Amino acid sequence: MLISPACRDALEGWLTHRKSLDGVAENTIEAYRSDVLGFLSFITVHFGDSTGLAPLARVKPTDMRAWMAHERKRGVAARSLARELSSVKSFYRWLAEREGFEPTAVLATRSPKFQKKLPRPLAEDAARAMIDTVELQASKDWVAVRDAAVLTLLYGCGLRISEALGLKFSDAPLPDVIRITGKGGKERIVPVIGPARVAVDRYLAAQPFPMLPDDPLFRGARGGALSPRLIAKAMENARMQLGLPATATPHAMRHSFATHLLEAGGDLRAIQELLGHASLSTTQAYTAVDTVRLMEVYNNAHPKGLKHG
Repeated sequence: MLISPACRDALEGWLTHRKSLDGVAENTIEAYRSDVLGFLSFITVHFGDSTGLAPLARVKPTDMRAWMAHERKRGVAARSLARELSSVKSFYRWLAEREGFEPTAVLATRSPKFQKKLPRPLAEDAARAMIDTVELQASKDWVAVRDAAVLTLLYGCGLRISEALGLKFSDAPLPDVIRITGKGGKERIVPVIGPARVAVDRYLAAQPFPMLPDDPLFRGARGGALSPRLIAKAMENARMQLGLPATATPHAMRHSFATHLLEAGGDLRAIQELLGHASLSTTQAYTAVDTVRLMEVYNNAHPKGLKHG
């Protein structure tokens, strides 16, 4: 992309700042880089000027509207454009403070509206059936118990797939609680239910590789770190057998953990801590998932409910 060396240096300076001081994950850094590079490239062409940082300080609301129209014309969906705009705003806040210009035109740009996707959890019996089916379909016994152990950690402890596959051999045998480092380097304490410990123990007893403390706990067929794609593929095969929708993914097991805890009367803030969400608003998405069930309880039990009308 054709942008000035000064703009490129500014972008890399901001990314270094986000990574070192804010603890942003590498995947997020790459997404930021792509988002802001696209914006900088557009502004360079838009102004016909690739010299220094001057064009960035001249951006007006009309220029922001032109960029957003350009992105939509390229086929960028509203949700993705909202993410791009958020990245650009974050970059501008940092740059304006360093360079001493007024960033209001960028920061005041409204994000496009889009329908937020609610989590798509599995029903309790479907979550259990998924774990059982994944174990039954594997070609090797140790792979069968490995896959079941991973899914049990996702559903039983609410781990992200990256967190489960990030466990080391030194973490085993799993204690009653484990310390997990999640997104942005945020640490949390996660209780490990009995079935999850048993599932991991079964895997450890069956897996064929020598283990050193720093080795990944979950191994692939050749002994290397297990790829998330292999777990996703195993779930894909299982959901076809079970007639479940395409939303039955590894992340759906984590959603199911949170939703079923909420249904059982779990406290929203406790669930936030267990999931490692930085903001309660993220966890509150699960209350929308549970609204139908809550209304059923209300209508059946409350003196003013429909049943007692």
